[in-house]
Amino acid sequence: MATFATSDQLLVVIDPAARSTDGESVRIAKDVLSAGAATKVCLPDGPEEFARALRRRGSRRPVVVGDDHALIRAVSLLHRQRELSGCALSVVPVGGAHALATTLGVPTGAVAAARAVLDGVERRMDLLVDDSDGVVLAALGIPPLPVRETQPAEPVTVAAPGRPWLRSTYQSLVRTLAARPSRLATTVPAPGPARLRVEVDGVTLVDLDQPVEGVSVTPGSAGLAEVEVRPAPLANTDSPLLRATGRTVTVTGADFRYRADAAVSGPVRRRTWRLVEGAWGLTVPSP
Repeated sequence: MATFATSDQLLVVIDPAARSTDGESVRIAKDVLSAGAATKVCLPDGPEEFARALRRRGSRRPVVVGDDHALIRAVSLLHRQRELSGCALSVVPVGGAHALATTLGVPTGAVAAARAVLDGVERRMDLLVDDSDGVVLAALGIPPLPVRETQPAEPVTVAAPGRPWLRSTYQSLVRTLAARPSRLATTVPAPGPARLRVEVDGVTLVDLDQPVEGVSVTPGSAGLAEVEVRPAPLANTDSPLLRATGRTVTVTGADFRYRADAAVSGPVRRRTWRLVEGAWGLTVPSP
């Protein structure tokens, strides 16, 4: 893990949603960061200005003040610019859902998170990248949980050997993110048994002839993705969970949707995710 000096120059990008929902926490974060390092504050009005600020950061270390969606947006932009591997990203969770940031090791509270930016260390993390250049930081679910404000999400259990901090908080992450309104809220149906072919490193884990209730994929340990398939019960008997690890995961099926961290995507008929080891760095508190 790399450590940082408070003499580092910071580019503090404050997401518009954070400013509108919790201006006081934004002010506190700015004050703490400015007191400990040379900062340039950027207040983008929308996604284009957000992207432009990151692109023009120069040698400054980027700090995103915002919710999980702002964090995912920053990682996605840096990935598309092919600058993610050489950039240590920091986040101060403010406004909206921040279960993803917490899952990844970022403290809650503006003061604690800002102090971690100044005094923390860079943790290198694996990333799932799909064949449309989309990214998954922590959790992929197929089918997605229902996106409705009035219906709670169904808990999902994911095995993540070697990463108890990810396994123990994944259920909270899914519940929190699923509760957030989405532009797909009126079109995403409740999940049910689906017929999917799931291949891990080219080996079929489950085929189209066996309905499944869900598939989950997480960046695991040792540079491998952890895959878990929950087959639908047959003849009133429970089917055992199917687990595998690998570097590529391909899912094929009839117009399926999937949830990648905080966003629902699809429908697609085929998608492949590739595990990139140590693809990005996030600032977390020192051990």
